[in-house]
Amino acid sequence: MTHVTQSPMGVFERYLSVWVGLCIIAGVGLGLMLPDIFETIASIEYASVNLVVAVFIWLMIYPMMVNVDFSSLKNVGKKPKGLCITLIVNWLIKPFTMAGLGILFFEYIFAEWVSPHNAKEYIAGMILLGVAPCTAMVFVWSQLVRGDANYTLVQVSINDIIMVFAFAPIAAFLLGMTNIIVPWETLLLSVILYVLIPLGAGYTTRKVIDKSRKHTNIATFTEHIKPFSIIGLLATVILLFGFQAETIIGEPVVIALIAAPLLIQSYGIFALAYGWAYLWRVPFSTAAPAALIGTSNFFELAVAVAISLFGLNSGAALATVVGVLVEVPVMLSLVALANKTRLYFPQSA
Repeated sequence: MTHVTQSPMGVFERYLSVWVGLCIIAGVGLGLMLPDIFETIASIEYASVNLVVAVFIWLMIYPMMVNVDFSSLKNVGKKPKGLCITLIVNWLIKPFTMAGLGILFFEYIFAEWVSPHNAKEYIAGMILLGVAPCTAMVFVWSQLVRGDANYTLVQVSINDIIMVFAFAPIAAFLLGMTNIIVPWETLLLSVILYVLIPLGAGYTTRKVIDKSRKHTNIATFTEHIKPFSIIGLLATVILLFGFQAETIIGEPVVIALIAAPLLIQSYGIFALAYGWAYLWRVPFSTAAPAALIGTSNFFELAVAVAISLFGLNSGAALATVVGVLVEVPVMLSLVALANKTRLYFPQSA
């Protein structure tokens, strides 16, 4: 039971960092040339939620939520080691190491290059990335390592259910630890808007179009709506960098500064999860996806919440978009590493 096409990574996914880079350039250029238009877009908001960006983020998130199959939860008891690694890394380790790295780099190592205000916002963006485990691209990474598609679906589905309840409390706790005042109402509204409602919409869509339970209709449907997800992502990147244009031109090094701890976090978390799976003798088809799930981020959610909490022009929003920029090349390198080391793992349960 797989929910991805036979080609696990199309042209868009393979060159995601290239498209994001081009949109960054376009966004900065448009932001400098047409600042009034971006100011007008920024003013279209309700309850701290920018309505234009919300539409684009919904376009991103909805297609991936259609892939979540709650019926897969009946297999939750199978291969418990892989699920244990995924859940502990995603919810008990990764958010806290991300917060720790953010504090280390922006309050100490990079302190002389960024203002205290910007440092707090960059840390906040990193925290939001760390608390949001990946939902969609995980299916791609799993196929690239020839992972167990059914089991990957179980891991993602359980993660999404936990996210509904755990995202807001963990994010609020870690943001509070860094002395950032978090409006709980806005945080909860973000979870409802960008997790609960899309998840419900995805579930309803599955029920309507998959009455035969053969999943072919779902695969066809998601393939047809995939372009909207791509448009949503690229449009969001253009808008965010358009809003940030003056800041980026004034401080071009900031993107590299944000990327440094994100890279350390990604490779460190993968090493932890993959090493744990190796020591625990978890079969490769489960071990590799478990480690990749722990490493990858649900950056769409992080972007949306950062905008809602801190604003379109915030350092937090910028940090989450830098997460988009670094994720694909990092994940492809980890996929290559996993495939080269598959023989060191048991090949069957």
